[in-house]
Amino acid sequence: MIMIISIFYRYGIELVKGIQELHSIGLLVLNLKPTNFLLNDQGKAVIGDFGIPYLLLGIPPVNSNFAFRLGTPNYMAPEQWEPELRGPLTCETDSWGFGCCVVEMLTGIPPWFRRSSAEIYHSTVINQEKPQLPSGVPAAVEHILNGCFEYDLRNRPLMQDIILAFERSLDSVSSDGEWIGFKSTLLLDKSIPSHTSWSLSKDHLQIGDTVRSRKIADSHAPQTMAVAEGTVVGLEKDSDQDGFVLVRIPNLQSPLRLKVSTLERVTSGLAAGDWVCLIEENNKHSPVGILHSIERDGNVSVGFLGLETLWKGHSSELRVTEPYIVGNFVRLKSSVTDPRFKWPQKGRDTWATGRVTQILPNGCLIVKFPGLLFIVGECPSFMADPAEVELVSFDTCPSLVEKYHHVEDFHWSVRPLAIAFGLFAAVQIGIFAGKNIGGKLNSKDRKIQLNNDKDEKIQLSNNDSRGQSVQVGSNTPRRKFFFKDTGPASITA
Repeated sequence: MIMIISIFYRYGIELVKGIQELHSIGLLVLNLKPTNFLLNDQGKAVIGDFGIPYLLLGIPPVNSNFAFRLGTPNYMAPEQWEPELRGPLTCETDSWGFGCCVVEMLTGIPPWFRRSSAEIYHSTVINQEKPQLPSGVPAAVEHILNGCFEYDLRNRPLMQDIILAFERSLDSVSSDGEWIGFKSTLLLDKSIPSHTSWSLSKDHLQIGDTVRSRKIADSHAPQTMAVAEGTVVGLEKDSDQDGFVLVRIPNLQSPLRLKVSTLERVTSGLAAGDWVCLIEENNKHSPVGILHSIERDGNVSVGFLGLETLWKGHSSELRVTEPYIVGNFVRLKSSVTDPRFKWPQKGRDTWATGRVTQILPNGCLIVKFPGLLFIVGECPSFMADPAEVELVSFDTCPSLVEKYHHVEDFHWSVRPLAIAFGLFAAVQIGIFAGKNIGGKLNSKDRKIQLNNDKDEKIQLSNNDSRGQSVQVGSNTPRRKFFFKDTGPASITA
């Protein structure tokens, strides 16, 4: 099959512009699929279903047995399946759906073809798989598709990024309007790394912005060239992720020329990606979440566990809280008696300690418990509310016993190995002690025996000397009596 690029681009750009217009008024589509793409009287592509699932957010289904979904399974992003738990739903959610539409437009085959809803859920949500990509597409479109299928919605491109990529890829079109090198075969793309650069291009710096060094992913430490705080005083060409800016830092005479991708804008002490907490807690959702964006006027968008969409408010309503990263050990706070999610126990009254393996955009923690042995299958994953857990480390364990218990949290085999080592050490100590005690006892016995032998020899020597003295000093012969003397014998007649 040969894709006519002129048709693809004409329809694709028209659809993306329509989606972008809906996003500009705060409306999400959430049901992008080719069957909802229509042609008007002028032959332009329009969207037939504009935001009906979005209007149904928060409305419970009439029938509890009815499987209510915000979209069509083949085109749904991972967070659409459980928006309160894995959300929030954002403009990037539609980027996943549009990527699925592009795959079907290029191949004629819908994503996850002939799979049930349960199988699609397991593939996209649990296994975090991506739809298959067609081979031979231009690099810009391929880059866009890989970005659209990022599991973390913050790493997906916006509609304006997709339009820009489509316009740049026009250079890959041949003179007769066909796609150069396109093939209809499908390949499962595993070699292309995560395109997290899209998250860096969503905030363009301006002169006068306060910036600081961007933190490395999953790390509390900043990059090598740490800029605690500086002010942008100049732009080179543009302020996109590949550009450079001039930053004036206090106590330095000349501004520094820094790459935009190494900096993040700070407003009111907050930057996108910070962990924040509501000053006035709300019982409807978790008070701890992740800041998605902050405007220069202080308006913020935050993802909270328990909300289907982004929370909108002002920076004055938030405070910075302790961040979590992948690899942290956490456990439920002692004050939590009824947690939001199921949590295993290590004892009757002790919550188990788990390790964070993933952090969702709303701050929900995915936790595994390597310190617990699960008989059936591999260690399952548990969800956790960041407001209900506390960090556990060797620094938070004051006693030596608590530090050892924390060592057990790293793997369930630590305790049996410690027991086996203890038994082995006890046996070895017992053998060593037995040998030492036995050796001492034998040495003591030998000394006693030697002393006894010496005493016997001395006694025998004394007896011999006495016998000789008696024999020399007396001429009276010694008589031995073998029977007791009973007196004189009587004679009877």
